[in-house]
Amino acid sequence: MALDLSTIRGVVLDMDGVLWRGQEVIPGAPEFISFLRARGIPYGLATNNSSKSVADYVTRCESLGIAVNPEGVITSGVVTADELARHYPAGTPIYVVGSPRLSELLTERGYLIDPQTAQVVVVGLDVNITYEKLTFALRRLLAGAEFIGTNGDVSIPQPDGLAPGAGSIIAALQVSSGRTARLMGKPQPTMFHSALERIGCEAHEALMIGDRLDTDIFGAQTVGFKTALVLTGVSQRADVGMVTPDAIYDDLFTLHAAWNS
Repeated sequence: MALDLSTIRGVVLDMDGVLWRGQEVIPGAPEFISFLRARGIPYGLATNNSSKSVADYVTRCESLGIAVNPEGVITSGVVTADELARHYPAGTPIYVVGSPRLSELLTERGYLIDPQTAQVVVVGLDVNITYEKLTFALRRLLAGAEFIGTNGDVSIPQPDGLAPGAGSIIAALQVSSGRTARLMGKPQPTMFHSALERIGCEAHEALMIGDRLDTDIFGAQTVGFKTALVLTGVSQRADVGMVTPDAIYDDLFTLHAAWNS
């Protein structure tokens, strides 16, 4: 392992597979967060899921004994809203293919949902996707609207197996429109830059802790983060190859112990 934890000045953690699995907290997760707080090390929680609000995640964390400030929760929906704000003023008409939470987040920022005049089409996970929604989105894209995707995850894990993710919906619109979406979530740099703004340190001082090599680890490395893979989620030691984290830990409990040693 090539990771000197004493140099870390800020931490970003994935949630599902790192802090919890399904409805259960992963042992050692609350204690690790308490350790970061005691050390005064700022941290953020980053997820590609745009179908839940920041408040949803704060409530979830609190129910599992994990302390977090709302400002430290970074969803692909939040990153999308931040990116829109950089380029489009409040009042700009948009069209959203996504969850009610994503639509609420963007309208709270002052954007107007109008399928007839939308200048931006935002696409995220929509478990109630319809042909009509795809048609509205396609026609605005063909009219020249900007195409933004919350994340490119083509599938998402469910208790009974995989289900289509936001990336599958985005792919349908890319094929039909001939346009390529600009993606916000991991492994794109946009999410990691947003995380750095929130934790207030430079990339080389930050540690990304994740359970997926292809999104968490690869994306963080492209921005200059140090990286740690925990084996409580998707990727395992046998998957390490072209993407190699700086360190691998069984879980947050063992990472915590290593940081204390």
